[in-house]
Order: sequence, then C-alpha cells, then structure tokens
Amino acid sequence: MTDFTKILDKAKELESKMKESQKKIKEIRVEGVSGSNSVKVILDGEGEMQSIKLSEEIMKEDKTIIEDLIVAAHNSAKSQLKTKTAEEISKATGGLGIPGFKWPL
Repeated sequence: MTDFTKILDKAKELESKMKESQKKIKEIRVEGVSGSNSVKVILDGEGEMQSIKLSEEIMKEDKTIIEDLIVAAHNSAKSQLKTKTAEEISKATGGLGIPGFKWPL
C-alpha cells in the first residue's frame, strides 16, 4: 500500500508542477523575424499573434513578398514557441517523457 501512496504523491506533485508550468507558458512571448528584421511577429504562449510590425522599407515591396515574409516570421515565432514550451514542460516533468503527450501547438 505504501507504493501506491508514493505513486499518488508523485502524481499530485507532477500535477502541481504542470499547473505552474502552464501559467509560465501563458506568459511566454516569442518574436519571429524575417526579411532582415523587416517583418516581426509576436506570439504569446498559447500561439496567439499579439502583434505584427512591418518596416517602412518593406511596404515598398510587392504584396506577395510581404505576404511570404509575414508567413516566414510567423513560422519562426511558432518554432521558438514550441521549443520554449517543450523546455518548460521538461522542467515540470523532470525530463520525464510522457508517452503520447503533445502540446497543442
């Protein structure tokens, strides 16, 4: 019975750490850039775009180029966000891999 109690204690500890981790993830902000810093996209920890900044110089470019640079900046930010959320989850789980668990991004 003691082993079961230890397992429950560990589960409660992990749950607490995951809740704290989720709070920290919500506070994450990442910046994706493209076109030599002509386009900047800021995402929050939930993957929502918070802002987009376009330089004056880039506004002189063709519309399709601007669109491609926005997509590239967003993808860059999303990649950084995946890395940061994975790091945060790893801290909470102590490096334990949780089989089948994928963060929703």
